[in-house]
Amino acid sequence: MTRWILLALVGLALSGCQVIEPRYPSGQSERVEVIERGTSAPDAAEPGERADRPSSDGRVARQVAFPADEYAALEKRGSAAISGRLTIGGRPMADRPVAVAPITTYSAEAAEQALAGRAVEPADPRARAYTHTTRTDGNGRFRLDGLPAGEFYVSTSAQDPVSGKTRVIIQQVSLGNGQSRRLELSR
Repeated sequence: MTRWILLALVGLALSGCQVIEPRYPSGQSERVEVIERGTSAPDAAEPGERADRPSSDGRVARQVAFPADEYAALEKRGSAAISGRLTIGGRPMADRPVAVAPITTYSAEAAEQALAGRAVEPADPRARAYTHTTRTDGNGRFRLDGLPAGEFYVSTSAQDPVSGKTRVIIQQVSLGNGQSRRLELSR
């Protein structure tokens, strides 16, 4: 249960970004889920009703509707790049997903919930077009090219090799046109 909560936190922190969940206790393979912001679906409840709606999977209902206008103003592709390395306790983490999602009111809600240890319900599918993902190599290194200029959440999670606990890492980064940034994602 603790691992699921940590993954949910990453997802929330990356609202509008990809949520990365650890392996389930039953040994099932990991699940990567994109969490996005957007307007409510036509059959969705009003915002006040959403918070009270029970969730069958224990996730928190979203309070912020997908902001279609906010996303429409964003570019999906560009000339910026992010590269870096993921380490936990000084050890490189291989084959871990890394997501880069724009900071929006929708993704900020998810990030806030993730940092509070709660998973948010799945994001609106329209946000996926704005989320860029990759995986770390055998040395924990990653690179994402073709990113637009803007403000982003960079998120990932990995199991601490010493404690066995899943560690969620979320960093905010600003990118200019054509800019390359190097990040150290570590715990």
